Amino acid sequence: MKKLILARHGKAEDGSHEISDFERSLTLKGKIVAAQMAGKFKEKEKSPGVMISSPAFRAIETALIFAGEFEISSDEVKLNSNIYFNLSFQSLPALLSLVKEEEDKVTLFGHNPSFTEIADTLCKDGCDIIPKTGIVCITFNIMTWSDLRRNSGKIEYFLKPEK
Repeated sequence: MKKLILARHGKAEDGSHEISDFERSLTLKGKIVAAQMAGKFKEKEKSPGVMISSPAFRAIETALIFAGEFEISSDEVKLNSNIYFNLSFQSLPALLSLVKEEEDKVTLFGHNPSFTEIADTLCKDGCDIIPKTGIVCITFNIMTWSDLRRNSGKIEYFLKPEK
């Protein structure tokens, strides 16, 4: 059994001419909601497993807030530029090939629309749009990450921030 958890970054500051999209930071509200969602996530999971984040600043900030909730060193959060630049269902196997097969749980921190599209493709019943700081846990009845297939997953839970 494998678990893939998709955690979308928190609310970020608006884009501007001075700050690139890549450098945008979480707003204060984004940080507060991310901390609340990290707490809800910890109620569901004893560990986030392997943590891999987009290198975009808002995603890293979100991942580090979650790592702090689990008392995990920031050094254990891996960065992968493919999550920011071109993550799709087709590129997901290459990303997961970097994870040891004995690791049964991977939590990715990143962006829409790719996260929602991937979840929708992986789950036989589809997936709603993942809101900012939303968390979708998808389980697969497989032994290796390379066995991941379209429509092979089931949503175990979908956590959304309160409005």
